[in-house]
Amino acid sequence: MDFLDYAFMQRALLAAVLVGITAPAIGIYLVQRRQALMGDGIGHVAMTGVGLGFLLSTSPVWMATAVSVLGAVLMELIRWYGRTRGDIALAMLFYGGMAGGVMFINLAPTGSTANLTSYLFGSLSTVSQSDVTAICVLAAFVVLVTLGLRRQLFAVSQDEEFARVTGLPVRALNLVTAITAAVTVTVAMRVVGLLLVSALMVVPVAAAQQLSRSFAATFAIAVALGVTVTIGGTITSYYQDVPPGATIVLLTIAAFVLLTALATPLARRRARALAAAQPPGDPVECSIPVTRGAGDEVGV
Repeated sequence: MDFLDYAFMQRALLAAVLVGITAPAIGIYLVQRRQALMGDGIGHVAMTGVGLGFLLSTSPVWMATAVSVLGAVLMELIRWYGRTRGDIALAMLFYGGMAGGVMFINLAPTGSTANLTSYLFGSLSTVSQSDVTAICVLAAFVVLVTLGLRRQLFAVSQDEEFARVTGLPVRALNLVTAITAAVTVTVAMRVVGLLLVSALMVVPVAAAQQLSRSFAATFAIAVALGVTVTIGGTITSYYQDVPPGATIVLLTIAAFVLLTALATPLARRRARALAAAQPPGDPVECSIPVTRGAGDEVGV
């Protein structure tokens, strides 16, 4: 536990815990909406914010937050109105964001490509006290949204048309989801990195779905897994002197593979038990499914 003697490791571990909570918390809604790669696109746009932060001598975290939120709103507008050319507009937005970040940081008096690398792939030693403060504020916002609006966000993620019929403000909730994802990207970029944050949003959720299909259980397992791998990856990075972002993502993928291997025989056993419980001559596929509550199922 000697790593706790160093202030930079204390800051890094606090940031890692917050990232482990927030990334899966918003990621579960992105997976439901079939938008698993949204975090990757926002990460490209956030690079412009980082570059502007260095160019204007302001906080790269807050500037990246502002630019990411703007980019997320543009992504939603393109999704609503883009139609056939929407994919081209999104591609220009993503690659333009990456190019803008590289250009701005090289124009900055104190900026360099080395500065950008720590934001792209994460860095333990560069997490400052001001970064931790910003991460805490942004993480609190993400947790409040993902828990406070969980029923509404789940309904929209499951079926937009049904949610609209029930009177929910679907477009407003879609914007909230996109903005929350943008904030999560900037929360995670100091630990995981902009290019790898999407994996931490998606893979823990996919791993949790191997064990549970209820929303509450999947949410809890995904967050627990996210916290475990971010702490484990941060400590491993300290002792082995390896990139924290890459270490965290590889641990997350390893956890997914392990849980999948464990879940497969359990699923087969449940299927055999269900088949054995059916009356003779009543095949499983013809049985009436058990009715669940509106917030109990999570599909992939």
